[in-house]
Amino acid sequence: LKMSWFWFYLSLHLLMATSLCHSIKATTTSSQQSFKTDLFNFYHSLTLADGKETTIHLLKDIPKRYYFILEEGRVLAPFSITVTPCDVPIEWSILVYKSPPGFPGKATAGDHDTQEVSKSQKAPSMVSTIFNYKGNSVETYMGMSSHSALYLLEFLSTERDTHITVYLTTDTTSGHLYPELPMDPRIDVIGVGHTTVTLTWKHSPSVLQHRESIQYCLLVNEKHNYKSLCAAETAIRSSGMKLPPTLALSLSPYLLEPQQVMILSNSELSIINKVSSGEVRQVCMGTKNTYTVPSLSPSTQYYFDVFIVNLLTNASAAYTGTFARTLEEPEPKVTELKDGKVIHVVLDGKKQKFYSLQYQARHKKIHFTFQLCRGQIRVHITRNGKTVASENLSGLRYLSLKGKLLDTYLVQLRSTEESTSSVKVQASPHFHKPLFPLLPESLKIKSFSKLRTCRSVTIAWLGTQEESKYCVYRKRIEEDQIWRELQSADRCSGPESRHKSEKVLCKYFYDLNLQRAVTTETIKGLEAGTFYLFDVYLFGPSGIPVRYHSKVVKTRKKC
Repeated sequence: LKMSWFWFYLSLHLLMATSLCHSIKATTTSSQQSFKTDLFNFYHSLTLADGKETTIHLLKDIPKRYYFILEEGRVLAPFSITVTPCDVPIEWSILVYKSPPGFPGKATAGDHDTQEVSKSQKAPSMVSTIFNYKGNSVETYMGMSSHSALYLLEFLSTERDTHITVYLTTDTTSGHLYPELPMDPRIDVIGVGHTTVTLTWKHSPSVLQHRESIQYCLLVNEKHNYKSLCAAETAIRSSGMKLPPTLALSLSPYLLEPQQVMILSNSELSIINKVSSGEVRQVCMGTKNTYTVPSLSPSTQYYFDVFIVNLLTNASAAYTGTFARTLEEPEPKVTELKDGKVIHVVLDGKKQKFYSLQYQARHKKIHFTFQLCRGQIRVHITRNGKTVASENLSGLRYLSLKGKLLDTYLVQLRSTEESTSSVKVQASPHFHKPLFPLLPESLKIKSFSKLRTCRSVTIAWLGTQEESKYCVYRKRIEEDQIWRELQSADRCSGPESRHKSEKVLCKYFYDLNLQRAVTTETIKGLEAGTFYLFDVYLFGPSGIPVRYHSKVVKTRKKC
């Protein structure tokens, strides 16, 4: 500090000492008491760094103070202060301290006593409040400073403990820490669908100047808009999530929590957080200023915030947030179910996730049969608008429901994955004439390792108490084809889809004692050290087959 500020600070500290020792006379005026309080505030404040963003933690109802002075040599020096609340609204103000006229010349080394300080104290014009604000918006104060002025910033949170960021700069001519917003910082909603919302916004001037270090990041949630990226990250953390430092939003491969999903496609980073208040998504899309948010829920209100982020400094600026409600899901087309007729339903998980079937009962008791062919499907059945069954399908499933004549049943099928799913459905009042054969307890095929040779394998499967036809098929496959063959298998397809050369044999068998309803078969004529895919088809009275779970077995290399 230069000499004038040295004497000013020394006077302030001496004044504090004399105040604590009760050496100030009882005739002190109210303005003098106020000034002593201001000096006490200064005495217990911290220095605010110039040109650096400072994070400040605030305890509830406990003010925190920072001061700064500007370099001398200029009569007027421009400066700006930006305060970003990261959670609840706060109160903050700027006070300016000006040294009294002629003060620097009054004091000399070795000749400075309390009488001089008392004279200085009698100048109430030394302290004034030039700015105050209460709220949770990002606020910037710009002013001009005299070289003989000292500034005190006071921050207070009255709701709860929180933190804020403060940025002070005296270099207002060469660039900004925060990216610039356009003159119109609003986000426009230009399209709304059942599961999508399309947004656009005006380009930031910073994108044109620093395209490689600037990018847009979008935050989507179902709660409310956020006025800063800092506030958004704080809200997500408070809901139980742990985020990487200023996430963004830098495309770094941070480790995610179990409730988070990271998706990187077409140079866009998406992070989805599953929180109690709904889904929170963060998407960074480079410098594109139009974006369609996919995979939203129908008839749901979403809030959208766009942040322009400087990847070099992690500083960001927020556009004015917006919101939109997705359209209600259209009523699915309803297909009528007729007695005994089988309907094969195919659901494309990406395009059509729902399918509805309607059945009007002509008997009190109704039997529904579902054969899951591929993928994962959930069935939901209502009778006259009330739910009577809801479950995930697996293999072959029979559901018997009892109601009244002319009851209306609505069967809704939903794919639970994005790949194609399919199922066969039948409704009938005649359970004694089922379309599908009687099934064993398990549809698994077992192989016996000890009975394997270089040229043969032995397999076994369960039968039933009903005489039925069983056909065995084999297929040679490569090791790298196993997973694809097992995943893509259509469990509803019959032997007609197989090549004739793959057929091994067909046989009939049954046993009234289920404990003995097991059959084995040794398949010969195989090649050594080779993988084979085995399938067993069960045919009932109607001739419609049920496919057992495929089994892959490798013959021995050496015997």
